[in-house]
Amino acid sequence: MEPNSANKYFPTVGDGSGLAQTDALHKEELQLALRNRGMPLEALRYPITPTGLHYLLIHYDIPAVDADGWRLKIAGQVANPLELTLEEIKKRPRQTIPVTMECAGNGRALFAPRRISQPWLLEAIGTAEWTGTPLRTILQEAGISGAAAEIVFTGLDRGVEGDQVQHYQRSLTVEEATRAEVLLVYEMNGEPLPPQHGFPLRLVKPGWYGMASVKWLNRIEAVAEPFQGYQMVRAYRYAQSADDPGEVVDVIRARALMIPPGIPDFMTRDRLVDAGAVTLTGKAWAGNGGVSRVEVSVDGGATWSDAQLGESVSPFAWRSWTFEWHATAGAHLLQVRASDATGNVQPAVQQWNFGGYGNNGVQRVNVVVR
Repeated sequence: MEPNSANKYFPTVGDGSGLAQTDALHKEELQLALRNRGMPLEALRYPITPTGLHYLLIHYDIPAVDADGWRLKIAGQVANPLELTLEEIKKRPRQTIPVTMECAGNGRALFAPRRISQPWLLEAIGTAEWTGTPLRTILQEAGISGAAAEIVFTGLDRGVEGDQVQHYQRSLTVEEATRAEVLLVYEMNGEPLPPQHGFPLRLVKPGWYGMASVKWLNRIEAVAEPFQGYQMVRAYRYAQSADDPGEVVDVIRARALMIPPGIPDFMTRDRLVDAGAVTLTGKAWAGNGGVSRVEVSVDGGATWSDAQLGESVSPFAWRSWTFEWHATAGAHLLQVRASDATGNVQPAVQQWNFGGYGNNGVQRVNVVVR
């Protein structure tokens, strides 16, 4: 349930529209912000984000899970229903993939008006090495029926949303679920999944926003009709109002971020930089075939110049970029933008949507050069 949606369990807050009309944060947003965390942008220096710096969004609560008693159930439109222990899953083929994961709501707090929800700025991002077994091999073992249209993933976390108590559930088409890179994951950066990241098992869907990578997974079900759960048909839609069905949120849009140069002002986070040669650097990523280009502007967007692209640690992870800037005394507005493999460019101004999803507008960094 979004914090101010009217339902039989909780009252509305604010004006009942679901939107914050001012810059002031609501108590509900602060509660969410204190439960979750973003990755400090200076951590863009790491090719693989240390686990403790990776962004975190806990949709409901972290469930208490007894790994010894836990089982993964595969059921529905399958010939051979399965019930697997964690150790049995670990005996399947093992694969590690570095994957950049971004929250679909990253940048929500930069919209005006904004949805009253997790108030992300730009930090809902991280790249980890995820280790697990390919989902498709287990689905093949279960024998998916030709009648199956989608695969539904159910987590152990529960909460109130859409006027009902429910588990967090998402679905993928059979085609998407059986892609080679989709993993059932039990390790993050070489260690067992931490409780907050989905212990003992989670789904990882590379190239899509993080809402698709269901945590605390305990059931996978093949269904004959498209799944109509709340997280599919009411949340995570590019909609223009609370009643607009909108379009589905799925593939990560192109984005580039820079490590803010110099040192910060404590309150504003504006930067202080010494005049002279300054190397600007950061990371860029996109779910649509990866990043093909990164451009930097040091004059507020009046002109753009190409940055030098580095290599990526995997087809599903961010790429480094660098740009040499001769910094002259005065105030400057730095910006950076990425293009994906099909030519989509980060917009100067992101198109607004009710949920605050997919905001990949260009990053702006205020710098004073002395």
